[in-house]
Amino acid sequence: NSGSSWNNCDFETNLCKAFPELDLQPAWIRRNGQSGMGPPYSDHNGNESAYFLSLSSEIQSSSAALRTSVFLPTDEEHLCQITFHYWVSQMSGTFMVGLQKHSEDTVTNIWQVSGELQNQWNVNTITINSTEKYEVIFSGMVETQRQGETVAIDDITFSEGC
Repeated sequence: NSGSSWNNCDFETNLCKAFPELDLQPAWIRRNGQSGMGPPYSDHNGNESAYFLSLSSEIQSSSAALRTSVFLPTDEEHLCQITFHYWVSQMSGTFMVGLQKHSEDTVTNIWQVSGELQNQWNVNTITINSTEKYEVIFSGMVETQRQGETVAIDDITFSEGC
């Protein structure tokens, strides 16, 4: 399954159709564990040369959002399920998933986790049920610029209901 397909985003290539503005998100950096930028030192499969996204420690504004394309409304048979792997630094990282419906200006936070997880890859699946068009926003935040404090994301898959 290549990273350029609609339903899977593994960041091995820059092409990820679910995220049309990936190149316009300077605070997210596409890298692998050998980049010399601190943890994570591998992707969620333990592969040191495989790519993922992490917050760039060089950028002072320590938060970044990643916004999907517009998804069509879900129906009873086809809810939208999104599975993703995430890494949150144990001191000050926060990772959030938000939902923005087309009739609303604000992003509704539907899932979040922060730094009590001990620097490891975890996986989560969220289910979205929306009667109108929507976008999903993945946000990372780091409160301190200490070495090794980061938020990372890898292998986002979208079910056919998305």
